[in-house]
Amino acid sequence: MLENDKVIKCRDCGEEFVFTAGEQAFYKERGFQHEPTRCRRCRDEKKRQGVGAVAGGLSASPMSGGMSSREFHEAVCSSCGVTTQVPFKPTAGKPVYCRDCFQSVRAGRGVGAS
Repeated sequence: MLENDKVIKCRDCGEEFVFTAGEQAFYKERGFQHEPTRCRRCRDEKKRQGVGAVAGGLSASPMSGGMSSREFHEAVCSSCGVTTQVPFKPTAGKPVYCRDCFQSVRAGRGVGAS
């Protein structure tokens, strides 16, 4: 059973937008807990700016000239030993990987595998 359309006020621009019954069903099917808080235009703008979403799980480092408000920390890759920058403070006892080794681990090939 579909719910009725809902009118929601965008938290960024203040304009009202419709959260349709179909969209509500999609959110429910996907298990989303919260309704959208931004209109389509503001969501698209936020995505274009890269705020709140980081492509591929990595942000541009301050040294690359990218516009990033993230703080980066120097670390030594647990696999290959190269010095790298990571967007989190390394924790003792937990492995830290450079970009290449991380991609290998993420792809399930294991570190050092070709």
